[in-house]
Amino acid sequence: MNMTDVMRKIERIARENSPTILTALGVSGSITTAYLTGRAAYASASIIQAEEELDVERVLTVVDKTKLVWKLYIPAGLSGLATVAMIVSASRVGSRRTAAITAAYSISEKAFVEYQEKVIETLGEKKEQAVRDQIAQDRITNNPVANSTVVMTANGNVLCCELYTGRYFNSDMETLRKAENELNARLLREMYATLSDWYSLIGIPYTANSCDIGWDSDRLMQLKYSTVLSDDGRPCIAFDYNYTKPMYSGKQ
Repeated sequence: MNMTDVMRKIERIARENSPTILTALGVSGSITTAYLTGRAAYASASIIQAEEELDVERVLTVVDKTKLVWKLYIPAGLSGLATVAMIVSASRVGSRRTAAITAAYSISEKAFVEYQEKVIETLGEKKEQAVRDQIAQDRITNNPVANSTVVMTANGNVLCCELYTGRYFNSDMETLRKAENELNARLLREMYATLSDWYSLIGIPYTANSCDIGWDSDRLMQLKYSTVLSDDGRPCIAFDYNYTKPMYSGKQ
């Protein structure tokens, strides 16, 4: 590997990790600015005290003191400006990447919807449902309930599985349909709803990213059900969503 290749590799790594690098530099800059400000303040106090001792009858004004010590604060000021620039740059890079991810997701979502509609058109709704049921059964089989913790809720005693996260919980079809209607009513009122809002309605815990994805009023949420058997032979309501999307402006 020659020097050109090394420099290109370093450039690529720096570009890929630029938000992290800029954030780290911003944190370091904040610490450096605080240190330089403290050092300048200590030196300024000494200079002002020495000047006052030269003429004890003279009372130094704020302007006089500023003229004596302002140069000492130049390093801290420059460090502060550089720190602000790095923080703003990190924010801009993050915003551009978020916009790019959202755009890519929208393209993927559109392609998936078109594919799904074409499958239904070609096979028919019954055969498409049969394929979806088989996929759901395979996912349940590969995720045995015996190896999972079943979330106990106060909303029924039928075994359910949210295929998005693979979590099992107790509920019933009536509760799920009621929660679906409530979420869609919220979508119409508030223009968006997050996955955390949905989890709250069905009584299961949030996940690490459930506040960041969800639905908006462009298309209402629709559950896609499959009735399958768990590994221990129990009927299980498995469900997935018609779509989800990033909700970077969603609730926390």
